Amino acid sequence: MLERARRSRDPRFDGRFYIGVTSTGIYCRPICPAAPRAQSRHTLYFATAAAAHAAGFRPCLRCRPEAAPGTSAWLGTSAVVQRALRLIQDGALDESRVPQFAARLGLGARQLDRLFAQHVGASPLALAQTRRLHFAKGLIDGSTLPMTEVALAAGYASLRRFNDAVLEAYGRSPRSLRRLSAREPHAGATGEIRLVLAYRPPYDWAQIGEFLRVRAVPGLETFDDDGYARLIRTEQTHAVICVRPIPGRDALELRVRSAPPTALVPIAAAARRMFDLAADPRQVAADLGADRQLRPLLRRRPGVRIPGAWDPFECAVRAVLGQQVSVAAARTLAARLVRRLGDPVSTGSGALTHLFPTAERLADGDLDGLGITGARIRALRALARAVAQGALDFGAGPAEVDAGLKALPGFGEWTAQYIALRALGEPDALPSADLVLRRMAGGRSGPLSARQLEQRAEAWRPWRGYATVHLWYTAGHSRAGRAGSARRGTGVGK
Repeated sequence: MLERARRSRDPRFDGRFYIGVTSTGIYCRPICPAAPRAQSRHTLYFATAAAAHAAGFRPCLRCRPEAAPGTSAWLGTSAVVQRALRLIQDGALDESRVPQFAARLGLGARQLDRLFAQHVGASPLALAQTRRLHFAKGLIDGSTLPMTEVALAAGYASLRRFNDAVLEAYGRSPRSLRRLSAREPHAGATGEIRLVLAYRPPYDWAQIGEFLRVRAVPGLETFDDDGYARLIRTEQTHAVICVRPIPGRDALELRVRSAPPTALVPIAAAARRMFDLAADPRQVAADLGADRQLRPLLRRRPGVRIPGAWDPFECAVRAVLGQQVSVAAARTLAARLVRRLGDPVSTGSGALTHLFPTAERLADGDLDGLGITGARIRALRALARAVAQGALDFGAGPAEVDAGLKALPGFGEWTAQYIALRALGEPDALPSADLVLRRMAGGRSGPLSARQLEQRAEAWRPWRGYATVHLWYTAGHSRAGRAGSARRGTGVGK
């Protein structure tokens, strides 16, 4: 099967595996124009770029493996490996050693290495090193940042280590690679950096755009013909990001202004989560297509993604504000909160004026007179205090986050699952208490109970989140969905 996929150069296989060519010592993406010409006896296949790199192959300068969509190597792996892969992609191993990283996952270092060898074909450290190298290559090709800042942005401790890693991997110095790259200058006097974030087609930008546009909080974010833009916090100050599709390419453009180099990796990771760029729509459709109700929805909109959230704490706050109110009301409450407790900033744009409030500011801030009910105020304060004091860590495992949220007043099963779906990127999350979801799943037979929905959704695993979004999206374009979203806190209405 892999041999046929290699020869087809079908872009749907991009990022699903990598091809090592033994006669050249180079590894390529399935779409590389050179890879299909290699003889079968000279090719090896790897689940990840890290596995190819660990086997001694160098990245192809023609197809650029660093520009491939996020790997789908975690499909079918254990839950702990899935979580470890997400953390590594977010840069977790740039800040800690493997034993500490394994302990964070509740494992020993040797056990984690064995799991990665079994499921991924490379060690956690090799995966982190390859991610770091690929991110650096993207900045070399796609920015005019000085090499010292490229090294810092990619997580290298020194310029010397960065130079050595690039030279070993590519056989060329970073400056030589930049001279080779046929690129447009993407960073100028404004300090704006442009990053290209690839995905597997199809991608329903209209669906994501509609979801974000009606929920965009004035002063914090915008969505228009130029794409999605917002203010974000960095360790030192703030930055402006903008995301939009690139015409003619299976990729989104992420533009970042005023961010320090060290913030670029977490910013890119947050953007990939928010726009669900690691999804494999072909696999999702194949698995969910067995359901007769979902099959026509998948055919009608094959590129539907889970609309994510930039920050888990912000998503949790907005979920509380949106309980039992309409989309417009939730947006109004969030805008009032941002104006009252968010830090005002100057960006040169009248549309972006405030940062979202921090947990510390929200825990002690004045929430009276904003139109928020007393019960919601208590829930918001409890959430903010738990985050500020470290009692609730959104970087922990899904089970720990779920338990931590449900221990807070005002956070039930629906809110916890909604946050898991949108903020944590859990593709199997299921807000089974959701009224619109239960109505849509029941069809002409009437709404299902939460228990009945859970039983039916067993056939949707591990993609219950995508089934949820498809049903929500359909409900949002029907009379029942419009009526229900005004009465009950749902994914349609938040």
